[in-house]
Amino acid sequence: MYIYSSISRFGAALLRVTVGVIFVWAGLDKFFNSGTPGNWTAQGFLKFATNGTLGWPFVIGTPDPKAIYNPTHDFWVSLAGNDAAMTIVNTLVVAGELCVGIALILGIVTRFAGSMGALMMAFFFLAGWSFSNGIVEEHVTYGVVLLALAGMGAGNYYGLDRLFGDHVPVRFRNWFMSGDPNPPAALAAV
Repeated sequence: MYIYSSISRFGAALLRVTVGVIFVWAGLDKFFNSGTPGNWTAQGFLKFATNGTLGWPFVIGTPDPKAIYNPTHDFWVSLAGNDAAMTIVNTLVVAGELCVGIALILGIVTRFAGSMGALMMAFFFLAGWSFSNGIVEEHVTYGVVLLALAGMGAGNYYGLDRLFGDHVPVRFRNWFMSGDPNPPAALAAV
């Protein structure tokens, strides 16, 4: 895929960088604002905030705040009780947010970063299971945007994927970077 309009290429790059900044901000917030740097943990969230919520169109009226709506609730609570697993989860969340964000800002390995960010958002969605605003849920929205950035090869527009794309094997470039960094021949002739 190649975006022909220069304003649209700029828009793709702006969206990529904006989502990257959001991810870096979230990672830095977890790393530095947890009292002591590096001590953030998802344990409290997994134990106490994974009941899930429902709203219209799923329920009419006020749902029971103590009810468990999340079908994956027991998994997250058991995960929170496993110290070894929590060490891995805590590290992956902070490092994942930082790495995905930095990769998106720089436009490097954009397909991989977008895919891994979307996977992270899928896990966040499953853990939170929040339908208090109906079907609108921020993690699903971020996941869709990340998949769109990966699919469109947004790193080819003002990103390092374009700069390094010709210097890596084609399979790596197509799967992990933003695909072919060169415009189609018809566009290059214009």
